[in-house]
Amino acid sequence: MLELTWPWCLLLLPLPLLMRFLPKATPKEDALWWNSTAQLMQYQDKAITTKRPPNQAICLFVAWVLLILAIAQPIWLGEPTKVTPSGRDLLIALDLSGSMQVSDMVLNDQPANRLDTAKSVLADFIQARRGDRVGIIVFGTKAYLQAPLSFDTDTINQLVQEAQIGFAGEQTAIGDAIGLGIKRLEDKPSDKKVLILMTDGANTAGRVQPEQAAAFAQAQNVRIHTIGMGAESMVVQSFFGAKVVNPSSDLDETLLRNIAAQTGGEYFRAKSTEDLQAIYQTLDALEPTPTEDVWQRPLTSLFHWLGLAALLFVALSALISKPINWQRGKHQ
Repeated sequence: MLELTWPWCLLLLPLPLLMRFLPKATPKEDALWWNSTAQLMQYQDKAITTKRPPNQAICLFVAWVLLILAIAQPIWLGEPTKVTPSGRDLLIALDLSGSMQVSDMVLNDQPANRLDTAKSVLADFIQARRGDRVGIIVFGTKAYLQAPLSFDTDTINQLVQEAQIGFAGEQTAIGDAIGLGIKRLEDKPSDKKVLILMTDGANTAGRVQPEQAAAFAQAQNVRIHTIGMGAESMVVQSFFGAKVVNPSSDLDETLLRNIAAQTGGEYFRAKSTEDLQAIYQTLDALEPTPTEDVWQRPLTSLFHWLGLAALLFVALSALISKPINWQRGKHQ
């Protein structure tokens, strides 16, 4: 089914025809000087025998019609599809602070940093959330809404993959991330609000303290599941040789446990990629709340195709725009 976003633009279609009825411009009556009579006769012969091909006018008119149709923003509505929502709104708060670039994880048998590992696992988790509305919050020094709650899990997943370390600053504002999540969930039914918080550090920035945010989340019936990321040991090279360090020494597990316990959620510890995958399998097993089915129709914009077709007809008119001399039987 075809629909026009701005159908009133079609009123511009007859504009080229209406211009034919405009009064013609009055030519200037300046004198023309010719060096010789032969030059004047040659000019007159050329003016009489030269004729513009009618195909050029046709191409330009078709290009005009296509351009107006493109401006009207035609949209093709696909077949309706049924989505059965679970009734759950899931917000995922993803840490983008500088410590997420520590490469203490293994992904596809290759060393990987924490953010790449989180994005890989989140891709499978989000795709499995058909029927849930999923949104993404990213946080560092500040917290931002990367993607609002939506059934479009493909777009949500794409936005997750585009997130990069440092987008929100180098520090970690856990309290602000929770506060933003509460704000985005405040108008939702009380039994359907879930926030999943992923971080590898402690609260080092932000205007809201995590304990205050957790108390407000409890009052708003927002359930928060917290995930602490990072391995417990890692071999690093130093001036004195290789040594084993704890790359997760900054992780505030006590805070994350308290936030989860206060809001009715659970705390999970992800020391490896396998741990993180198992955690999201556990979260995926949460019982859904059945609601009414939602019908969706995919939208496909035809603007760029019509615009390209109009450009092609303009180019075609330019190719045939040379006047034809019918006496000589060839282009001049």
